[in-house]
Amino acid sequence: MDEEVDPDDGNVNSVLAQESQELSHILRSQSPSVITYLCKMMPGETGWHNQQASTSPTAASGTDHIEAMLEYYKKANATDCRNFLQTVCVLCENLPMRLESRLISVTGYADIDAALAEQNPSSESLTEGCNDSTPCEMDLKSSTPPSDEQLIKRPRIDYWEQYITEVVNFLLRRWRRLTVRLVKEVQLEKVWVNIRSASRGRDRPDQTPSSADRGSRTPAQEPDGDYGYLESRLTLETFLQGCAGKVTVLVGEAGSGKTLLMSCLGQQWANGLGPIPSSYLFVLLEFRQLSLLSCPLSLSELLFQHYLPPNGGKYAKEGIVDYLLSNPEQSCWVLDGYDEFHRKLNRREVQSEPLDLEKPLPVADLISGLLSRQLLPGSTILVTCRVREVIDLDGFSDKVGSLLGWDHHEIKEYVGNYFGEKDGRLGAQAADLLLSNRYFLAMSSLPALCNICCICVENLLLGCVNELHTQMLEETGSRATKNTSEKNEERGEDGSRVESHPQKEEQSRATEGSRDIRSDGTNGRAKSSSASVQVPTTRTQVYLAVVAAFLRRYPEQERRNDRPKATAFPHSTVGALTTLSQYRSELCELSRLAWGGLEENKILFVEEDIPKHVLKLSIQTGLLSQVELRRHDGVLVDAFCFIHLTVQEFLAALRIMTSNDVSDAQLKKRFSLKTRWTTKSDQKTVFTDSLYLYVCGLASPHCTKALVEIARASGLKGVQSWVQKRQALILKLLKALCQSNTLTGPKILQLCHCVQESQDQELAKQVVSVRPTLELRNFGLSPSDIDALAFVVNSVGDNGIGLDFGACSMELECLDVLSRCQYIHYLSFRSRKYGDKFAEKLSSILPEFKILKKLEFCGASLTASGALSLVSGLQNSPHITEINLSDNNLQDEGIMHVAESFPKLQSLASVTLGRNNTSLRALDCLVGKMSSCFNIQHVHADGIKEITVTFSQKSDINSLKTKQASTISLLNQKWSKSEMKNLVKTLANCPALSVLDLSGGQWHEETLRVLIQFVPKFSITEKIILNDSCLSVDCLVVLTALLSDCSSVMELLVRLQKPLQVSIVFPGGTEKPATEMSKKLCLNCCNLLPADLDKVWRSLGTSSDLTILDLSFNHLGDKGLKKLLDVMTCFSKIQEINSSNNNISMDGVVMLAGALCSHTSLTQIHISNGGKDQVILHKSDGKEQMKMFRMQNSSLLPSDITRVCRRLVQCRSYLELEFSRCSFADRAIENLLKVLPKMSSLQRLNVSNSITSTSDALILISCLTDNQRVTSVELSPQSESFINFNEVTAQQVSCRLTHFCFENLALMKRLLDILQQGQQLSYLDLSGNQLEEESVKVLVDFLPRLKISSYVNLSNNRLTQQGILDVASTLYTCTNVSDVEVSLGEDKTCLIWFRQSGDCEKSLSVRESNLKPDHLVRLAELVSSCPSLTKLQFKNNLLQLEGIEDFVKELKSSQRGYTVSVEESWISAEEAVHLLCRCLELNSNIQTIRIHHRILHLSLVKTTELTSISVTSELPPQSMATNIGLVDCAVVGYQLVSMGSIIQKCPLLTKLEFSHNRLDIDGAEFLCSLLPSLPNLTSLSVGIKESIVSVAEEISQTLLQSASIRCLNLSGHVISDTAAQCMSTFLPRLRSLNLSHCVWSEAGGLQLIDALTQCVSLEDLCLDSVQLNEESQMCLAQALRNITSVRSLKLNEIIKAEADCVLDLLAGMEAITQTQELELGCWRMADKGIEQLTRVLPIWKELRKISLPKNLISDQSGEKLLDALRSCSHLQELHLSSNCLGDLTAARMALVLPSLTQLAVLDISENRFGNEGSVSLSKAVMSLKKLSRINLTSVGTSELSAVAASLAHCPLLQDVGLGWNNCGDDVALELGGVLPFCHKMTRIDLESNSVSVIGVEALVRALRSCPAPEVIRLWRNKVSTSEAQKLSQKEKRLNFSST
Repeated sequence: MDEEVDPDDGNVNSVLAQESQELSHILRSQSPSVITYLCKMMPGETGWHNQQASTSPTAASGTDHIEAMLEYYKKANATDCRNFLQTVCVLCENLPMRLESRLISVTGYADIDAALAEQNPSSESLTEGCNDSTPCEMDLKSSTPPSDEQLIKRPRIDYWEQYITEVVNFLLRRWRRLTVRLVKEVQLEKVWVNIRSASRGRDRPDQTPSSADRGSRTPAQEPDGDYGYLESRLTLETFLQGCAGKVTVLVGEAGSGKTLLMSCLGQQWANGLGPIPSSYLFVLLEFRQLSLLSCPLSLSELLFQHYLPPNGGKYAKEGIVDYLLSNPEQSCWVLDGYDEFHRKLNRREVQSEPLDLEKPLPVADLISGLLSRQLLPGSTILVTCRVREVIDLDGFSDKVGSLLGWDHHEIKEYVGNYFGEKDGRLGAQAADLLLSNRYFLAMSSLPALCNICCICVENLLLGCVNELHTQMLEETGSRATKNTSEKNEERGEDGSRVESHPQKEEQSRATEGSRDIRSDGTNGRAKSSSASVQVPTTRTQVYLAVVAAFLRRYPEQERRNDRPKATAFPHSTVGALTTLSQYRSELCELSRLAWGGLEENKILFVEEDIPKHVLKLSIQTGLLSQVELRRHDGVLVDAFCFIHLTVQEFLAALRIMTSNDVSDAQLKKRFSLKTRWTTKSDQKTVFTDSLYLYVCGLASPHCTKALVEIARASGLKGVQSWVQKRQALILKLLKALCQSNTLTGPKILQLCHCVQESQDQELAKQVVSVRPTLELRNFGLSPSDIDALAFVVNSVGDNGIGLDFGACSMELECLDVLSRCQYIHYLSFRSRKYGDKFAEKLSSILPEFKILKKLEFCGASLTASGALSLVSGLQNSPHITEINLSDNNLQDEGIMHVAESFPKLQSLASVTLGRNNTSLRALDCLVGKMSSCFNIQHVHADGIKEITVTFSQKSDINSLKTKQASTISLLNQKWSKSEMKNLVKTLANCPALSVLDLSGGQWHEETLRVLIQFVPKFSITEKIILNDSCLSVDCLVVLTALLSDCSSVMELLVRLQKPLQVSIVFPGGTEKPATEMSKKLCLNCCNLLPADLDKVWRSLGTSSDLTILDLSFNHLGDKGLKKLLDVMTCFSKIQEINSSNNNISMDGVVMLAGALCSHTSLTQIHISNGGKDQVILHKSDGKEQMKMFRMQNSSLLPSDITRVCRRLVQCRSYLELEFSRCSFADRAIENLLKVLPKMSSLQRLNVSNSITSTSDALILISCLTDNQRVTSVELSPQSESFINFNEVTAQQVSCRLTHFCFENLALMKRLLDILQQGQQLSYLDLSGNQLEEESVKVLVDFLPRLKISSYVNLSNNRLTQQGILDVASTLYTCTNVSDVEVSLGEDKTCLIWFRQSGDCEKSLSVRESNLKPDHLVRLAELVSSCPSLTKLQFKNNLLQLEGIEDFVKELKSSQRGYTVSVEESWISAEEAVHLLCRCLELNSNIQTIRIHHRILHLSLVKTTELTSISVTSELPPQSMATNIGLVDCAVVGYQLVSMGSIIQKCPLLTKLEFSHNRLDIDGAEFLCSLLPSLPNLTSLSVGIKESIVSVAEEISQTLLQSASIRCLNLSGHVISDTAAQCMSTFLPRLRSLNLSHCVWSEAGGLQLIDALTQCVSLEDLCLDSVQLNEESQMCLAQALRNITSVRSLKLNEIIKAEADCVLDLLAGMEAITQTQELELGCWRMADKGIEQLTRVLPIWKELRKISLPKNLISDQSGEKLLDALRSCSHLQELHLSSNCLGDLTAARMALVLPSLTQLAVLDISENRFGNEGSVSLSKAVMSLKKLSRINLTSVGTSELSAVAASLAHCPLLQDVGLGWNNCGDDVALELGGVLPFCHKMTRIDLESNSVSVIGVEALVRALRSCPAPEVIRLWRNKVSTSEAQKLSQKEKRLNFSST
């Protein structure tokens, strides 16, 4: 508020003079009657009466009258002026609150009504005026006789005035009743209100004066959201001034005195005082009574039945209503307690017609009609409610005020009044106790609760005195009576008689004890010397104490036999236990009543609701208050309510915790947290939402005893356990809420309150464990709220927690409570409500936060003084690391205060200071601070929005050697020349900076020059950034001088087009190492002209260190390019010049071509778009290297080609010429071909993506005939196209012409003519050219004339089955054709392979080609006509049985013989048997027929063998079959029976194989019946999948009789002892025996192994995975000594664990000198075994294969093993996988393997080689010319690029395994280079490596010229799924899957 002015004579006139302008504006908006009345107050001599005779106060003349009146009172005496202003305040409407308050203040509170009475005004004339809008004259002293209308109005006015009198008496009686026990007098001028902003609906007609009517307001008076304004706090009396005709809302908490204040307002009105004129009708209605009205009623019924019925009967009611309708503005409606109304008010739509007063409506509609002005428009409305309900009144209210709680002074005043009549000293102690306890203090801020607290504290103090008195009696013994009497006599002087007044005796004892009672002020406990007052520790315990205190007031308490002694609260327990136990039945009833009221939303109770004895006790103790309730019929009855809503809620909580009225399930469903954020959709309730807060408090163990005592009255069984169970349930529900992470700020705060009430530290820890920061937004906070936060925060311990307050209003007292939070590490305040005073208070408590690390005080109203306070407080916070003071008003002074504190805050990490109304002076201060505060790491500022200072964590000066250099970013600052001087001087004194960023300055040249002059003095390591600061070429020239003037500047990057960029780079800012430092000048997008280059050269001076010059995107043209080429020689170290996008023409391109030839150091020129786009020049260091001239994306004319190439002819260095992505005009390619022979230095011509037509491609291919230096031609419109040249004449040429379109045969013939005239071709690739059958036919016919050494690729063309036949015909038409591979499937393969040897074996492979029978017949004819064809392969061609039969029938023997294989999915089981039989029946020349897993293999007898057989024998044709087999065909034994007759006709049969089928007993019987008829059978293989004992027995019995069998395979059988006995008989005659995976008993196995000792002729022995005991193993060792003829020995996995028998077995092998194949896998022989083996190896001179996987071979043993293998010169396969080999073994391999020239297979996977081992392996592999398969899976190193490169020396390589090695792209790149040298490569395994897209693309490029590879496995590499799909589409042979 404005300061009050004393009403003295000197100030009244001066105030009128100051406010006369605004008063004049307001008076002009008043009614003419008011102006007339005010003018008549002036004396007659002023001239007013003379003027009114001739001129009426119209609008034209009213202004003159008003000005004259104001001028008069400015000079009038003080009394007249004061009377005038008082009259203005009463009569004038719509006075601004500020003006009205000042006028009232200056005139004093005189009796304005008396002042008006002296003037004798007519109330009717002043209030009614005219009935229409036409101005009328009023003569207050007129004696004109009354008119007819006035005669009619008179009775109505009389009823009105009489009713007002009745209301006056009614309100006075009400007031007397309410103030009977009032402790403190109610004075509206001492009740404080805070103004809130009102929200009004748009559709509501605004009946308040407009801005023009009110006069102007200063901005400070308008509430502005978060800011508020200084005069928002004012008295209630002032707040209600000017409320006439408006809707005013008064907001206050429950118990804040709203109802009492409204009654006081009515009392003042009744006495002619207050803001409501006495002529108004004052209607006071209570919502809690209106809630009981359920039937519709009219407004008149509401007034007369439920407020006050008039005495005059019907006519009086009619007269009153008529007057009210005619003069609604003369009524004031006070609607008290909207929060107690059960229904919500709805805004009614604005209607043109008002509502009828007599029409019955629901009460809610009546109230809404009043508020929306549909009823009694213009009336004065005053509504009271609680805070949360004010949202319902949005759109109704014109003015909203909030009652402020009592402060400490008011609480003390009230306590003094309460205890004044009893004992003043006791009152002082009570006040101290109330103010020192946080719960009492929070409650005492509300008047109603303050009274309750006084009663409770009085009881506590009296109880303490009684305890003290009892102790004194016990100590003094018999003297106690005497001492007490003396003391009573002394008090008797004051009139106190304890003998006759028991209550006064208690009071006297309190007085006595009060002398010794004091309060510690820390924890809310008052102490005495011998006994202490222990106050409750939670709000729940406070209410428990309150209930006990009220119960002790019951007068009949003393007459009870079980009267308890006065007790105090023991520490941490609930006190007054005995009192609660005494009244537990009454408490039970009260709690039931309270709970029922909560359930029904009911706060008023009638006598019938309450038992009489309970009602009596409640009334006499004060727990219930008696109120008047008007029934529906208007009769007043008594009703009762609890003294406060919170008391009812507490008793209801007691009911929940002491009875089973609420089940556990209901409690779980209802238990919830309330929010302080309110919306219009919230369910309305009358209560304060404290119920479950008390429930949580009662769940504390401290309340258990009290609950048990009260619960006994409920008749519960097992009371103790029931109560504890209910308490546990509450804690469980709380725990679930604590663990929720979705709670909003208000609910988190409510949760903190609940946890605090429960006093459970574990729950508090749960709250903070889920929420590292508690965020509280947009609601008010009280000290009790902060105290609840403190309880939770202090449970977190040293881990700390964050508190974030956003727009939360709080008083300074809250900060005192906040200091109790010991473990806050992050604290944030964001609101304009927080200013300097708040900051000053906060600074005083900051040292209390011992672990505070981050403080935010942003978006507030902080100034320099507040900032000084904050940083002063932070100096005592040793752990503070982050400070955020942004968005305040610190200005430069505040920034300086903060900067001064930097050295004192040792742990500081960052400070944020943006948006603080600062200037460049503040930035200069921060930068300057870097010279004294060495731990500043970064200063960042962006205009005034962002200012941030960051610090390094080590502030010790000694640490400067290791810490990173600091950076400064001062962006978007407008520096003048003088300001720049100040800045650069400061920067020159700064320590080393890494980056200085001054972007966004847009400086003038002079400002920039100031900066550049100081750059050499700066200590900067990385770069200076000046983006958006350099605006002209002149500025650019200034910057360019730095390269020569400042040696430390390495790069200068300038761009003068948006975005403008300037960077000055120092050595630390480049990516190159220190040894490769070079200087770079980049001036792109600078609008440079040729003339500007001279300025740049002069500015550069002699900067010979310049290595990179970028002048791209300028306007240099050909002239600028010439200047550039001329000056290039001056820069001796220049490496790259970029002059792209400089509008260079073809003349400039030719100039560049000449420069490439004439400048020795110029090595590369890159040009695009004919010079208009890219133009880049590269220079070398002078060493001889290939030069490159590259043109891309250009349109080339023939003349352009000629001019450029003629210049390039002069080039004497090796040259690569590129015209990629270019378009050649007509005859341009011919011109190119003409000049190519002259370019003797040309090594490569690249025309990728430039040759798109087949004709152009053929023109280029013609270079094969014109230029003998051509080594390869690759042309494709979709990929790379190039021609490679050699220095001399090339021996062979490769030609690749793909993805063109040969529309006609002429193009193909033209191509073939060119190829015929050229040199010998290594390969010809015509894949993907859409060749039709005719073109293929022409090519095939022409093929014999071509000289081709490797292959012809016709894949991906339009081949059909006829084309296959044509291609296959080359096998006999072309002598050098060795293989033909054709497939019409997805891959569409067609390859014709050549071999240079004249007489070679040939093969034909046809896959997925859907061959028909006639095709097979023609292929059979081909076999007959091609004697060299030795192998035919048909796979998945959809051949059926009939087609195969026809084909086999046509097959004829040849001189060389041949094999045929047919694979189809249906060849299996019975079909396989049938097919085999049919083939034998249809062709007598079949010598071998075998079906192995869906593949038919057959071979025919050679013609020479056929002749010899026919001479010596006259057997039928089918008898020539010598080998029949069905292997792994899913054949079942019974299906073999059909073969009997066929096999019996094959007497020459020597080998029969039925392995890996289901032989079962039927098959065994068939076999046994068949063997006797095969006298020549020498080999039998019947390995099976299932285990049937009888099969082996049956076969073994038969084999006893088959003496011809020499080779036997019984793998997988179960051999019984009987079978073993039989087998031991015939084993000695065998030469080959396979018993792998057989199962036998120990005895049977020993018998079989023992029989081996007699097998002296045995050559092949396989015992893989058989079970041998120790005895059998020893027997086997002995057998090996006897079997000296063994050639192949396979004993894999016969050793199950490390055993001594290994050495014996190895020793037994010494006699096997002729062995060729040895497999000893999984023997675990380790070093000793290898040592034994190495002694044997030199004996085995004929060894071809050795396999030793999983043998625990160490690196040292591996080295010895390799040495021993030197003597095995015939070794072909070496398997050493899954051992422990390392670099030593690899080194030995490099020495040994070159001597093993026959080695074809090398498997060393799963070992432990290192990088050195990889190098050794590469050396070893280089010498393996016959290597076909190498497996290096998981060898322990990823450095395998050298090994991959060495594979190029292995031309026969087919399979490479490099998986699981984490190899990178380097290995893939090497493999890509190897592929062209390995023509037989079929498979590469790279799965589970680190190959990226780069490596895979290299493989794709290599595969284009390598058709042989079938698959490259790439599963689990660094290739995304989408990229893998793209690559697979490009190359089908890439496999990214796991299968």
